[in-house]
Amino acid sequence: MKRRRVILGAALLLVPPLAGWLAADQLAHPPRRPLQDYHHEFLSHPALHGVALKSFTCADGTPCLVCEPDPQGALGKRGQVIREQLTLKGLPLPAPGSLVGNLVLVHGRRGRKEDYLLIAERFCAVGFRCILPDMPGHGDHPGTTACYGVREAHLPALALHEAASKFGFNPQPAGIMGLSMGGAVSIRSAVGKDAPWRAAVLVSTFDSLDHVVRHQTSGWVGDWLGSVWSHMTGWFYQRKAHMDVSAANSLALVPQLQCPVLVAHGTSDRVIPIECGRRLYDALPSGIEKRWIEIPGADHDNVLITDFPIYAEMSEWMLRHVTNP
Repeated sequence: MKRRRVILGAALLLVPPLAGWLAADQLAHPPRRPLQDYHHEFLSHPALHGVALKSFTCADGTPCLVCEPDPQGALGKRGQVIREQLTLKGLPLPAPGSLVGNLVLVHGRRGRKEDYLLIAERFCAVGFRCILPDMPGHGDHPGTTACYGVREAHLPALALHEAASKFGFNPQPAGIMGLSMGGAVSIRSAVGKDAPWRAAVLVSTFDSLDHVVRHQTSGWVGDWLGSVWSHMTGWFYQRKAHMDVSAANSLALVPQLQCPVLVAHGTSDRVIPIECGRRLYDALPSGIEKRWIEIPGADHDNVLITDFPIYAEMSEWMLRHVTNP
């Protein structure tokens, strides 16, 4: 009996480190999402979506897609819907096929650039060229570790400028949009020196990564064990990524933003609670134009696919602030 208790006690002592190691591994090295059937369909038939596609690789190995409006003015079904919605809002639109600016779209954790093709279809329909890069540790990027903006901040501007150089277009005017982890990357990109962005859209973005880790672990096992688990996760993540989880702190950066910012968050987000997004919004400087949008009933994974017309809101924001600063 005593031996069993010793074995059980030893096993229980191993649980927090093992759980922390597994969570840190998921954080630093998220499983790479493979190409889906709808990705293949879009890549094979971009004209059906009203776009033209180009691909290239940045000098540092970052793979990118460039998605442009169909030069003949053709529209896919999503493009038709977004134009109808914006017309009902009374917003003047460029002619189909026109180009009025550039957007860099930054995917979230466990995402990849092709996930944003359907998003780009909408933005292309209202006149934007969209540049879609893979982030390190995701998609086809040769980098292996996700650092939640701390080491990826330069990539959106790099993708914009290298695409402009390769394909011969003016990189300005430009805006940036990011979802979740992509929002954290976008914030750091926008506060950087000589940031090229005239406007930003942040969707379901965390205030600080350690806050989200604590929220997740406490939700699974309660506050006390969750605190131990999150501490172990942070300890192992530091050794895997060579950076502290606390370094991924968007809340400390947003007061430095100077461009107009739209912040959107789902009211039922169980991964990054809505109060995280609200704290980001409240920390934005008072001197910039900003907007807060709550997406009713949206969780983290479906925040862009509910009945709420979030694409119309994002497109209007970009048209107003990127093309008319």
